[in-house]
Amino acid sequence: MHLELDGLGPLHAQLTRALRDRLVASIGGGSRLPSSRQLANELGISRNTVMAAYEQLRAEGFIESRAASGNFVAATRRIDSPAATRERLEPQSRYSRRMRRYHNQSNLPSHHISGVRYSFDCSTPLTNPALTSAWARELARAAAYTSPFNAEAQGLPELREAICDYLVRRRGVQATPDDVLVVAGTQQGIALTARVLLDEGDEVAIEEPQYFATRQVLQAHGAQLHGVPVDQEGLCCSALPDEAPRLVCVTPSHQFPSGAIMSMSRRLALLEYAERHRCWVFEDDYDGEFRYDTKPIPALRSLDGGNRVIYSGTFSKAMFPALRLGYLVMPPSLRQDFVAAKWLNDFSSPAIEQAALANFIATGGFERHMRRSAKALQERRTALIDGLRQHAGDRLEIADSHAGMHLLVWLRGKSRQQGEAFLVRARAAGLGIPPIAPEYMDPPDRAGMLLKYAGLSTAEIREAVPLFVRCLDQMGF
Repeated sequence: MHLELDGLGPLHAQLTRALRDRLVASIGGGSRLPSSRQLANELGISRNTVMAAYEQLRAEGFIESRAASGNFVAATRRIDSPAATRERLEPQSRYSRRMRRYHNQSNLPSHHISGVRYSFDCSTPLTNPALTSAWARELARAAAYTSPFNAEAQGLPELREAICDYLVRRRGVQATPDDVLVVAGTQQGIALTARVLLDEGDEVAIEEPQYFATRQVLQAHGAQLHGVPVDQEGLCCSALPDEAPRLVCVTPSHQFPSGAIMSMSRRLALLEYAERHRCWVFEDDYDGEFRYDTKPIPALRSLDGGNRVIYSGTFSKAMFPALRLGYLVMPPSLRQDFVAAKWLNDFSSPAIEQAALANFIATGGFERHMRRSAKALQERRTALIDGLRQHAGDRLEIADSHAGMHLLVWLRGKSRQQGEAFLVRARAAGLGIPPIAPEYMDPPDRAGMLLKYAGLSTAEIREAVPLFVRCLDQMGF
């Protein structure tokens, strides 16, 4: 039995605490404990110390002795050890209570699905050995010359300059380095936006459906969410509330998860709404660069003459999630507030990674990687769509936006419950597929799922599609 003594007080008291915490945490009722002599030998302490600890735990009801058999964990042992009591303490702030409510590990979407042969989950990145090698070289180079002190809160100037150059060429966004704030991915970007703009109880308009993690950040902050429906042209601006929210959150270049592209008329209507009501727009451009039928559509921010749009970009999708670097393009009136919020949150993003990324962009490595990635993603997307259409026919409804890294797929004519049963069957067959329901505040009674194809090779996709169809057949769908 592995035990760690805390070094506080008499040895028998240390052993009692260690045993008590171990019993509460992991040992089932009725399990036999080591004899006092055996445990003493394992721990290198006296048998009398072990016997004293056992006697104390017996008095507390944690263990029971059986004649000629030894000591056993009590089936009805108490669970109010100091460690257990600490775990049950109520959170000390309203924010903490909301955080517990909305960020509960037991009800988070299963976007990372392990133990399956083919995983279509939304956390698996596009693997690229060339990127791994190039990034290792950039990190080694940056580590040799980067200052050991914290970078400035707003981000390294060379990275902000490289981001501005990239944005004007690829996303149509005109910005100066003073407009850019380097953040730890989109998640921190929306969290800082909530801190800067929202008080508890403020209303936020959000797409329905939307990315669940954005919703959770806003709810934990205390925002009141107003779901606005999405159709094939993106956010339905006519459904925005008459009494303006403080913030509108959108994914106009590739709506998540529906894949819709916001039409030009909707974009102009949203900007007019924001200007008229003096509210702010958070534009999450998480994978707007990946479009396969035409050139990428310019960002909403590129049309923003009133400086109402907070533009968010990330390198986690384009490169790999572990990078945890992204950026905001801030309206001039909010620059000081955002930089202060970033400094208060974590001082700054890691300087070595920023320097490596700045050079990777400036020397053209990032764009070479993006071209390779777009080609690989288009091949995988084509293999997936062609396979599903060929083998599943009209049993599926595929929301194809010719962009991004995922497909939204509905089982035609099936209920949400039937869809959940299908995903269980698929997992048993070796397919990891996340459901669509967690992306809704009010899920429809339809069987929907997300198929993210970035983490699978074209060959793997072609192997996975027949398994998918076989599961449909087995379910009678």
